[in-house]
Formats: sequence, structure tokens, C-alpha cells
Amino acid sequence: MVADPKRHGDTPDAESAEDRKPQSDEVRSAFTPPLGVPLPAPPEEEHPTSEFALPSGLAADAGQQSESEGSAFTLPGGQQREREGRRYSGNFPAFTPPEGIPVIRLSKEQPWQDRMRTMLRMPVGDRPVPERAERHEDDSGPAVPRVLDLTLRIGELLLAGGEGAEDVEAAMFGVAHAYGLDRCEPTVTFTLLSVTYQPSLVDDPVSATRTVRRRGTDYTRLSAVFQLVDDITSDDVEVTLEESYRRLADIRRNRHPFPGWALTVAGGSLSGAASMLVGGGWLVFIAAAIGAMLGDRLAWLASGRGLPEFYQFVAAAMPPAAMGVTLVLVHADVRPSAVITGGLFALIPGRALVASVQDGLTGYYITASARLLEVCFLIVGIVVGVLLVLVVGVELGANLSPDERLASDPRPVIQTFAAMMLALAFCVLLQQERSTVLAATLNGGVAWVVYGALHDVGGISPVMSTAVAAGLVGLFGQLFSRYRYASALPYVTAAIGPLLPGSATYFGLLGIAQGDLDTGFASLSKAVALALAIAIGVNLGGELARLFIKVPGADIETGERRAAKRTRGF
Repeated sequence: MVADPKRHGDTPDAESAEDRKPQSDEVRSAFTPPLGVPLPAPPEEEHPTSEFALPSGLAADAGQQSESEGSAFTLPGGQQREREGRRYSGNFPAFTPPEGIPVIRLSKEQPWQDRMRTMLRMPVGDRPVPERAERHEDDSGPAVPRVLDLTLRIGELLLAGGEGAEDVEAAMFGVAHAYGLDRCEPTVTFTLLSVTYQPSLVDDPVSATRTVRRRGTDYTRLSAVFQLVDDITSDDVEVTLEESYRRLADIRRNRHPFPGWALTVAGGSLSGAASMLVGGGWLVFIAAAIGAMLGDRLAWLASGRGLPEFYQFVAAAMPPAAMGVTLVLVHADVRPSAVITGGLFALIPGRALVASVQDGLTGYYITASARLLEVCFLIVGIVVGVLLVLVVGVELGANLSPDERLASDPRPVIQTFAAMMLALAFCVLLQQERSTVLAATLNGGVAWVVYGALHDVGGISPVMSTAVAAGLVGLFGQLFSRYRYASALPYVTAAIGPLLPGSATYFGLLGIAQGDLDTGFASLSKAVALALAIAIGVNLGGELARLFIKVPGADIETGERRAAKRTRGF
């Protein structure tokens, strides 16, 4: 068969047309008619029109008419990348909303926690380009592994010190962002920290992880880490990688501001103040202080022998309960319930409870679940230690009544003084900076005054009164932290001490020990409700401070305050 040159188009233009990539809607037939059979008439249109084609008489867009055939990876017409500014020029009519793309400006006067938290709550593609010069030693770019390592070490100290997962991620993102790693994603769980950096969409990501194995309560170290992060993220202070490592090593080597004997005395003072808070006198104060100090020394002994923290709480809860049972057996004219309640105040893990609820409310459910499980184990340890003593006391004939009233009449002056003393003792136990002790002590006194005014005078339920008082604690703590550009924990954790549900916990354990399960579990349920009211109130107060109280010049021109949107209920 002889090929027809006209039909097959053996011309240069035809050959190039044959070699090109076929159109998506181009149809070709492999059928060749035999000799003597005329060829079918060509169709009116060589390429059938798509259902999305423009109607006849309607002019197409000039950009579409001049668009040439190219690769699917080629930028659209008019789109050119500015490598230095990292921005794209041109218009995106199909993707730009009618009101335009919002302009995002993060003011320098805004605390770095709020700036980094705002950026974390944005998708990676919506985050603004930093308006600062990248901090690296030479023109080759930042030392990515060292920056990631520094970021993880700072996050480890913050997480081990009790900071919430969102604040830890904000600090990690701030450090990496300050040293030029813009496309990074930190991830925080209860024991694992990770950060991933991807230089561009076509480069392989670099990831690093670090495990948190030991936790401690040293708010002086926590404040120093916050100051380091503030200096790193500030444009006014130039902090190199070497200087950051040096300061971080100094923070790790710093000794605690208060020695061990001061912690023991503070624990005794805390329990004594708590016993006076629930109606005890000076004799009850001394008995509760002695029981708490014995429990503290016993817990230190268990810790020195390598026992887990659960058994340390069991050991620490036994001496205060034993002191109360002993006073009943010797027929002393005191309230044993006040002695035991005072001892429980120093053991209830309020800090971990607040952190767990805060992580849950901000969407970090894995970390919140792990923290809450830790709180449950520690409370079970307290329950076991107290129940062992109470069961023995009941068998020995100790008349412990679950219907006993702790405070028969309010004593505003004495109780306010006791609340402030309790907060002061908590500050020592948490190893706070001396500059934060006064503010935290006053915050604790204000919390108790508000609670007493609502519950004793106003007749409001204890759960609601506790929630309102805790909300004010969180609000004032957030204000103090924003004023000093520091963590809010030193101003909040000690201040919620007077609100902890020590008496409800004690009466619940006593009811269980005496076999009255209904009364016991009802009282324990009240203790759980009070603890959740404290945690939610503290978190809500902090969120209100960040939502409504603006720093001058710190407005973010986005039209709304961004937050995580993970679940909506449908």
C-alpha cells in the first residue's frame, strides 16, 4: 500500500505536529479503508469542543488566547518568582477572595508568645514572611542541625518545667524562626519533642527528636529559659548560636535558689496554713506542719532509693494522716480533719492538673491525656497512703466522723493571712524567682477573698465560686506575664493553692475507709469538680487576657483572632 502524502502530511510542519503531545480530547482512528473505497468526509471540527468551551460570540480572555502549550509544572502566565523576597508576583483571579488577601503584620511590641502562637495557628502557606535579617554565621545559610538541636533543648526545659504544649511549641517555633528556619513544624507530646524543617517544596525535610525523661519544678530555670527565648526572638538583641548554647548551659548548671531544708520548712508551713484555712488553730497548725515535714523527708528517702513517684506520694501521704489519727486516739481537743486536710494540700498535683486541662482545651489531646493519667496515678498514690492509715485508725477505735464541719464560722482576716502564707510556701516549693514571690502571694490572697465573698457571703456554690476565683488568678497571672514577657506559671500555680480541694478529698477517703461508699464517692466527685473548675477557670482567665487586653501597637490585621479548628461536632 502506497501512503498518501497529502493525507499523512509528510511535511516538516506535519511531522512536528505528529511528534507533539496529543491533546486530551483528540481522537485518532486506526482504521484504513481498502482500495477503491472513498475516504469519509472530514468532520466539521477537527477537535470536538468541550462542554466547558465558551459559547459562540463570547470573546475569550486574552490571557487564555495567548496561552501556549507547556508543561503542567510551569507557572501560569504572568507568574514570576522573586527569589530574594520569596514572594510571587501577578494575579490569581481564580483563588483570590473578593475582599482580597488579608495583610498580616505582627507588631514588635507584642509578646513573643502571642506572635508565635498566632503563626502556629496559621497554615504554613499563610504565614507571613519575617521582616528581619536571617541570623547565620556566613552566606551559606543557617546551621540547620545546630538550630534544630538548640530548639529541642529549649523545648525540653520548658516541657520538663510544666509549660503547656502550645507554649512549648510557640517557643520552639520562635527560636527556629529567629535563626532563619521559616518552614518548620514543631510537635510536642508528653515525653517526645520533634521539629521538622523543609527548605523548599522540592527539598527533603530534616527532622530531629528529643525525649523528656526527667521533670522538675524549678520556675527560676523556667523564667531564665523564657528570657533566653525573648532575647533570641527580639530584633533589638543579637544572640548568636554560640551565645545561645552558652546561656543554655549556664541555665542547666544553675543551682536551685532554695536549699533542701528550706523546701521541707516550706512544706510544713504550707500544710499548717492550709489547716488554719479550714478552721484549725495554732495547735492544729503545729501538728499539720510536723506531719507534712515528716512526709516530705520520707518521700525524699523513697526518692533516694530509686522508688517511682507513685510510691513517693504514698509515703508522703501517710505521716499527716497518722498525725491526725494519733490526735484522736490521745483525745486531744483539736480537729483531726483539719490536720489531715492540711497535709493533703501540699500533695495534690494542682500544677499538673491545670496543665492537662489547658492542653485539652487548646487541642493537644494526646499530651492532655498523658498529663491527666499522671495526675490520676499521683492522686491514687495519695489515696492509698491516706487509706492505709485511716483503716488502721478505724480498727484502733479512732472516732473519725465524715460529717464533721471544718470551719464553723468564717474568719476573713485569719483565713486571708493563711491563704497568702500558703501561696508564699508554694512559691518556695516551686523554686520561684524572688521577684515573682510577692505578686504570686498577693494573687493567692485575692483568690481566697473572691472565693470567700462569693461562697460565704453570696451563698454561691463552691464549684462556681472556685471557678470565678481561679479565673481571676489566670487573668492576673497572664497580665503579670505579659508585663514581664515571661511565663505565667510562677504567678498562677502558687496562687491557686488556697483553692485546692483538700477537704473534699479527705472526707471522700474517710467515707471509703469507713465503708460508706456513697458518701465517699460523692465527696470525691465534688473534689474532682472543684479541681476541674480550677483548671478551666485558670485557662479561661488567660485566654480572656490574650483576647481582649491588647498591647499598644500589637494589632494583627487579619480581621479575627485565629485559633485551632480541629473538631466541630459534626
